[in-house]
Order: sequence, then structure tokens, then C-alpha cells
Amino acid sequence: MTLLDDSAADVVSALRPLVSAEATAEALGAAMDAGDLEQAVWVRLFEQLDGGGPPPDAARWVRSAVRAEARRARRTAARERPYGAEFSADPADPAGGPERAALRAERRRTLREAVARTPGSCPRLLTAMLSPEDPTYREIAGELGISQGSLGPMRSRCLGCLRRMLTTEVAAPEHGGKER
Repeated sequence: MTLLDDSAADVVSALRPLVSAEATAEALGAAMDAGDLEQAVWVRLFEQLDGGGPPPDAARWVRSAVRAEARRARRTAARERPYGAEFSADPADPAGGPERAALRAERRRTLREAVARTPGSCPRLLTAMLSPEDPTYREIAGELGISQGSLGPMRSRCLGCLRRMLTTEVAAPEHGGKER
């Protein structure tokens, strides 16, 4: 893009408050930062200025551009899902919210309690495997002082024990979603 001429610079300076106000008003509904929305509108405006000069009704153009960018952001957000996220931070999202967070916390607490009750060296192994740092087999074996080759069979036995313990405590749902 070339440097803006005086008339384009006048358009930009005249529209700055309107773009900022419109972006701030639409940003919350688009679950987008107002600065990001404003920046997207400025990019569209500069493309417009490069292509054929300022729009005939610049204020109307800004309003429609802000709304179009907000719609684009909402469509994109509806399709995108963060990798590995357990729940959405959006309070309007039914997958998130305090009820789901409480259920997840209860499941984690039940799992930690069951891991602590497993026999032998299983609690140390399972705790290491559930670590948020996601250690490798080599790191876990070094931490536990066992060979890396025996880690797999030991893990299998410990998970089997944990599975049997949790099966007796929590009713597993059947195929139709009904509890046994």
C-alpha cells in the first residue's frame, strides 16, 4: 500500500472515533477484543482506499464493515475449537459453566482418591502419568527408579486395578445412555 494522500488521511482521522466506538459496541457480541475488531475494519478501509478512494458514505460503510467483521468473527469462533480445551471460557456456552466445572472437579477428586488407594507402587506411577507436565516414559522410569521396559506392564496392571476400583464405585452407563 502506498502512503495515504491528504484526502485519505482526512478520512482516516475523521473516522477514527466512529470506528473505535462501533468496534467497542460490537466486540462483546462477537466475543472478540475491540482492538482486534477495530484493526480488521482499518485493514478493510485501507484496502478500500487503495482500490478506489474513500467510500461515498464513509460512516455507513464503517458501520456495515464493523458488523460484517463481527459476523465473520462469530462464524469463525463457532467453527474453531481449541485443542485440548475441556470447556469453553464463554459463559453463554452450555458446555462450560460452573455446573460442568464442578462435575469435572468432582471426577478429578474421585480419580485422585482412587489412585491413592491402589496397591504397591501404583499410586506413584499413576500420579506421575497423570502429571500436567506430561512426562515421557523415560522421565517416569527415572523418577520411580525402575527400568523403562517394565513401565508398560506395570502401567497396565495399575490401570486394570484402578479400573476395577472405579467400576465398583461409579456405575458405568450402558449403550443407550442408561445406567446399570
